[in-house]
Amino acid sequence: QVQLVESGGGSVQAGGSLRLSCAASGRTNSGYAVGWFRQAPGKEREFVAAISWNGVSTYYADSLKGRFTISRDDAKNTAYLQMNSLKPEDTAVYYCTALYTHSRYAPKNANEYAYWGQGTQVTVSS
Repeated sequence: QVQLVESGGGSVQAGGSLRLSCAASGRTNSGYAVGWFRQAPGKEREFVAAISWNGVSTYYADSLKGRFTISRDDAKNTAYLQMNSLKPEDTAVYYCTALYTHSRYAPKNANEYAYWGQGTQVTVSS
């Protein structure tokens, strides 16, 4: 199985940027898709972005397209979420998740992912 550790969260003013990292360890030699989800206080966990096992396909929540970019560097066993033009409504705990698959498709449904990190807090102030 794979273990995931997120980092890069913090506090930023509106309009600022953050880059989250998701470091994978364990069985990383098998292809796995990576997803990012977030959960704000009192709200359900929501899909942010996902990337296929080979990095060819990327998917985004419609409301975040153009501001967030997902990528991966398999040489470093790390996935990234670049977040630009941050807004107060982006405040949430951000989770990295993984699913072993060689599909071109990366799920948008949290229930399809098997492995989760502990989350990293992102706080955007106005």
